[in-house]
Amino acid sequence: MTLAAKISLGCIADDYTGASDLANTLTRAGLRTVQTIGVPSDDLALPEVDAVVVSLKSRSIEAGLAVSRSRAADKWLRSRGASHVLFKICSTFDSTDAGNIGPVMDALRADCGEGAVLVTPAFPETGRTVYQGNLFVGAVPLNESPLKDHPLNPMHDSNLVRVLARQSKTQVGLVDLATVTRGADAVRARLAELAAKGIGAAIIDAVFDRDLETIGLVAAGHRLSVGASGIGLGLARALVSTGKVKSAAAGGETGAAVGGPAACLAGSCSQATLQQIANAERVMPVLHLDPDRILTGASEAQRALDWARPRLAEGPVLIASSATPNQVAALQARHGRDAAGHAIEQTMADIAESLVKSGVRRLVVAGGETSGAVVDRLKIPGFLVGVEIAAGVPVLRAVGAGGDMLLALKSGNFGGAEFFSDALTLMR
Repeated sequence: MTLAAKISLGCIADDYTGASDLANTLTRAGLRTVQTIGVPSDDLALPEVDAVVVSLKSRSIEAGLAVSRSRAADKWLRSRGASHVLFKICSTFDSTDAGNIGPVMDALRADCGEGAVLVTPAFPETGRTVYQGNLFVGAVPLNESPLKDHPLNPMHDSNLVRVLARQSKTQVGLVDLATVTRGADAVRARLAELAAKGIGAAIIDAVFDRDLETIGLVAAGHRLSVGASGIGLGLARALVSTGKVKSAAAGGETGAAVGGPAACLAGSCSQATLQQIANAERVMPVLHLDPDRILTGASEAQRALDWARPRLAEGPVLIASSATPNQVAALQARHGRDAAGHAIEQTMADIAESLVKSGVRRLVVAGGETSGAVVDRLKIPGFLVGVEIAAGVPVLRAVGAGGDMLLALKSGNFGGAEFFSDALTLMR
């Protein structure tokens, strides 16, 4: 296995679950895809691929560090032949006025000499649409959705032109839906018009899948784009339809069964994950961690392991640090936002590491920050992308790691009500 072959599409994702979502989308669209954890080393053996998604844990870190890590990933991808790089962000545009979407976009744009960059988090299949520059989550504007209570990046403005302009050093324009519906040439003309005015980025509307295909055709002719997995879908379809990539069998394969004990970890505080945990309690043992005990130094990780180990032989278990928005706010008020988040993530990583040492070979993780902490601790350099569990969440097989292992990394809001059971059914 090698990465000597030219990459048709390079992607940089700002968290691990978002990377899995994108890799899953590209695989379903017919691109042979590998997800790496961090910028790969030159000696990492990987299969022949059309696309590489470099996963970073950069969404909520200091902006300068996010920029430097993203630039390193961009340099690696372009050195392997990627003429287009997608900076993959969350479909709810998770960020603050300090970044990190704007600063990373500005740096990557400067590095590749792009004119006006197309930007859209739209992904209609998951209920994310953009109209007149405003992001909708289902039927409600972003600022009225549960994202207004996000513990790290609360979103209080649905107008992405304004949101991105507060973060970026460049002016931000709009390519509206009326232009998109007129086709790729109309979008190209509008983008050229904006670039001629010195505008460096453009939020582009998308309400239907066909809008993503139009956007993908235009973006594929540029060096850089910014968006969620929806624009990745458009790019993949453009590469296949123009003959630049020969479509592989959609769906992905992860090889032979792994077997062995299975466990689930939940760190997301989204409403979707809280409901999924409640449903899981009907079919598997569930342990709820005490966040205050974690923050005060009590050994919650050891308590969780003592609880889990005798149960693993009987079937999967679930360990959750998830809490309601009110509980999270109270915890942050007592201990500080950053301190609380870091301590809980590291405790979940401690638990994951010990579970794997105890023989767990199938691991389901809910929550972007939790997934990042877990994968970092396990030192897994990359994944083969397999079958889809739920929209945006594939089965992943570890590559380049010490042992054979299957994982599922879920963003908080993704998956159906029975997600944990659904995931374990496909992870054999």
